Amino acid sequence: MAAHMLRRTKIIATLGPATDDPKTLDRMIEAGLDVVRINFSHGTAEEHLERAERVRNRARAHGRQVGVLADLQGPKIRIERFRDGPIQLTEGDLFTIDTAHDPNGGDAQVVATSYKQLPEDVNRGDTLLIDDGRLVLWVEEVHTTKVTCRVVVGGTLSDRKGINRLGGGLSAPALTQKDYDDIRTAAKMEADYLAVSFPRCGQDIENARKLFREAGGHGAIVAKVERAEAVEAMEEIILASDAIMVARGDLGVEIGDAALPPVQKRLIQTARRLNRVAITATQMMESMIHSPIPTRAEVFDVANAVLDGTDAVMLSAETATGDFPDKAIAAMDRVCLEAEKQRNITGAEHRINTRFQHVDEGIAMAAMYTANHLGVKAIIALTESGSTALWMSRIASGIPIYALTPHVGTRRKVTLYRGVYPVSFVCNSTDHATVNAEAVDELLRRGAVRDGDLVIITKGDLIGVRGGTNAMKIVRVGEMLQPSDGQGQNV
Repeated sequence: MAAHMLRRTKIIATLGPATDDPKTLDRMIEAGLDVVRINFSHGTAEEHLERAERVRNRARAHGRQVGVLADLQGPKIRIERFRDGPIQLTEGDLFTIDTAHDPNGGDAQVVATSYKQLPEDVNRGDTLLIDDGRLVLWVEEVHTTKVTCRVVVGGTLSDRKGINRLGGGLSAPALTQKDYDDIRTAAKMEADYLAVSFPRCGQDIENARKLFREAGGHGAIVAKVERAEAVEAMEEIILASDAIMVARGDLGVEIGDAALPPVQKRLIQTARRLNRVAITATQMMESMIHSPIPTRAEVFDVANAVLDGTDAVMLSAETATGDFPDKAIAAMDRVCLEAEKQRNITGAEHRINTRFQHVDEGIAMAAMYTANHLGVKAIIALTESGSTALWMSRIASGIPIYALTPHVGTRRKVTLYRGVYPVSFVCNSTDHATVNAEAVDELLRRGAVRDGDLVIITKGDLIGVRGGTNAMKIVRVGEMLQPSDGQGQNV
């Protein structure tokens, strides 16, 4: 248990055909997997439910918690299909996207799109990017259903590739009929997180949350920032969600790849400041789909995301369809651990000028301030909902935060929080000294603390009440107060 407990940044891996073998899953869990992503863009509802179940079974066998993130496909705007297979486009060619064309009858001159508003959304002089920017088209003229373009960067084009407009501005509603069905599947699998693709504003996130709750889902909502508009509405979207994903594929296409690094940094900083979780995703170790080791550039990319303060780094095709799913996780683990040794990410900016909104937030901040200045070895957050642990994890620190809770849903949720580790803990005593002693014993048993270590414990007077954390206690392991001495009964 201790080996992977030391890594603060969490690793998300996408499930797919390459991870269906239980032995592969076992190796991934051993390599340090924290959360799995189920990608609703591929596969059937049955496959998704089976994969979630299989992961939870294997995690249980290892005595681990692994969170489940269900990722909606969203309204990706695409061209339709070609009659005779892929076509070649050459620089200088004219090529038309026509909303009225036969969906299966595309050729080297024209192809259909299911997005009927395209002619209203673009003008002469716009740049359209097809297939994640691999092909570039310049809009020459727009006429009723037809958008006629000049090819600027050519190449091979096949069915159902995505269309983006440079600078953003193509935006179908964030939830499609398929997403509605998939939300029900996500609720059925008890997904810990539901990721919403291509949101434009906070309302898109609110709508998804409402539908997820109506379907019986209890998980948190992740906003995927992948549109230029979402960068403009950054704070509104972050506040409406529980977490954000910096989805660098579509986002890079819309804002231009060179603009991505500063935007990534800004998104992560803003999420942390607003007490939300940040995930960095897309092509983090892309070469490992077919290579057992990452490139140097990929190593730097993962390390830089860790230095930026991301909660989690994510693998996509590297694990879903790659040749080395467990090696990709092991490589990420190595890089994160090394990056986390840097002083600037274990120091703290203590929100000295922030006014806290809640009592439990105040306790969380006091605990972190004390921990960072007193040489504390571990923080124990006795928590119902996990919110105290979330607030603590927003402050930079190298001190592990153990979220002790009887609720499996809370344990799965905190698998995504940086530097927070879930611990199953049920204490039937209402005597505070007994609860403290049992909590410390739990960490001793796990080898997380030793006699003489200073530990901070936070909890509520009324154990079992959500949002009730109102007390902080500093104890030295091995010098616990006994219930009988009449001291410390209220803490």
